[in-house]
Amino acid sequence: MTETVPKEQPAIAGLKPLVTTVFVPAAIFGIGQGAAAPIMAVTARDLGASVAVAGLIVALGGLGAVLGDLPAGRIVSRFGERRSIIGGSSLGATGVVICLLAQTPWMLGVGALLTGLANAVWGLARQSYLAETVPLGLRARAMSSFAAMWRLGFFLGPLIGAGVILLVGARGGFLVQLVGVVLAGALMARVPDPPRKAQASIGDHGHVTLPDILRRHRAALSTLGTGSLLMGAARASREAVLPLWALHLGLDAAQVSVIFGIGAAVDLLCSYPAGHIMDRYGRRLVAVPSLTVIGVSYLMLPFSTGALGLTVVAVVMGIGNGLGNGVIMTLGADIAPPEERAEFLAAWRLTHDTGMFGGPLAIGLLAAVFPLGWAFAALGATSFAGAAMMFRFIPIYSPRVSPRSRVGKR
Repeated sequence: MTETVPKEQPAIAGLKPLVTTVFVPAAIFGIGQGAAAPIMAVTARDLGASVAVAGLIVALGGLGAVLGDLPAGRIVSRFGERRSIIGGSSLGATGVVICLLAQTPWMLGVGALLTGLANAVWGLARQSYLAETVPLGLRARAMSSFAAMWRLGFFLGPLIGAGVILLVGARGGFLVQLVGVVLAGALMARVPDPPRKAQASIGDHGHVTLPDILRRHRAALSTLGTGSLLMGAARASREAVLPLWALHLGLDAAQVSVIFGIGAAVDLLCSYPAGHIMDRYGRRLVAVPSLTVIGVSYLMLPFSTGALGLTVVAVVMGIGNGLGNGVIMTLGADIAPPEERAEFLAAWRLTHDTGMFGGPLAIGLLAAVFPLGWAFAALGATSFAGAAMMFRFIPIYSPRVSPRSRVGKR
């Protein structure tokens, strides 16, 4: 027996209403994040932190997202998407202000941790809103477009931040981030909660605990969730290995920036087509090739001997990563039970965010002990293992059958 899609009427009939309320805010938010990313470690070093401590401070942002994922589910379920976005924006703005005013490395670390926690709430609220309001036939395109707009903002952010830094100093990137957080939050806070949320009173929603979610959905979280974790590790690690190998090849900062920019452009170009393919032919047809291509790019990396070779690898990585834009969010929305969507999505996001936090950390540890080539081989194996998990456990796609009814059934 298969389970039909629950008859929930979406709040929108297409993607156009999301342009100013979701996609543009995502780009603005990404601009702020992109402007701040390059200066976090620089600011830490200026405050007297060692290289190791500066790296730890940068990692605190990712740790904050991991720690914030599960509470975020309860917050969104309890207060709704709109109020969660307002609260997350307020917390994020507080974290950025602390970074702006930081006089010690530990104070900067507190600010980074708070921004990571805020990003978890913000990200879950946006994903929950899209899952609730976008029709199933447009879901993947909505999620991929959302991810692409965020990446576009993250790509533009360092360029905008550089101009502000020239005017006001190194912490100008944090000023751009502050404006981005506040403006993006204000734009999306104009959106009312989806009908199901708006009609339910706060007191009507029972308390759903983490053990409840793990017990009820252990099959999905232990199988498809493992694929999500491996995908997070594979995708996030590319931001660590490309600079490491570029340094090994003796390339300068300008060359590395151009190579990164080319890869990012290819990444963006692949995002919307990937969403269209997912909506029409299923999620597996994008998730599996995405991880396979990323795995191949890691195995190619040791064979690049100069700027041209590294550019080719960056393009291949960009194709693989671009194909994966929106996959995890779409799969989470597919298999999330409507009655506890926010709580499930929080646990689901935790799998991917744990991979994104742990992947680069593991690469750093491997690179400290073994030659870089071994680290690249490990990443290739991780990517291929993730592709195998996705192939095995992604539900068979049908626009008339609920994807969550076939999780784990092959």
